[in-house]
Amino acid sequence: ESRAANASDKEINIQWYIPSLAKPSNDTETKVLLLYAYNTKPVKISSVEMFSSMSVFSGCLWIPLARIISLQDKLSNLKQHVEMLMQSSKSLSLASESISFLGESETLKQIPSKKSQVNIAKIHLDEKTEEMVKRCLSEVKALLSLVPALSLPLTEIPFDVTLQSIASLEDMFNATNGCIITEESLFNWIISL
Repeated sequence: ESRAANASDKEINIQWYIPSLAKPSNDTETKVLLLYAYNTKPVKISSVEMFSSMSVFSGCLWIPLARIISLQDKLSNLKQHVEMLMQSSKSLSLASESISFLGESETLKQIPSKKSQVNIAKIHLDEKTEEMVKRCLSEVKALLSLVPALSLPLTEIPFDVTLQSIASLEDMFNATNGCIITEESLFNWIISL
């Protein structure tokens, strides 16, 4: 029971392992091990010893550490760029809205916005940001593909870009942490790789 797990929806769990001894013998560059597990249907595991499911998968992949660090930096820059794009978009929409005042005190009436709704709202990308997203996602695809040399650059973005999806990708490629991805379109794209 103490090792039980449950997932109420589809999710992929990513962990990084930097081994001290268990390195691929024929490689000279430092590699890290990407460990993943995902489920395609809700699952509850109450006994590790007696569990079998057709909807739970796991695996691992050796990836060069230098490429992980480089990609994580690019995703961090992309996230900052998307946040600035959202901020400028928000500023424009606030400027176009009428401001209502309350009585003689002339206090500005604002409706509080929910941060979580902002994070999952689809972002309208400008041309520069769209190219940044395509480059980052092409690199993700190349890293996660079994035959990276055959991985062609993306011509279309395979899921709706939200602040949450970019933040999830940034977390995914942060080798010091792991992450859980539940956003459906991002989840589907990652497991397709």
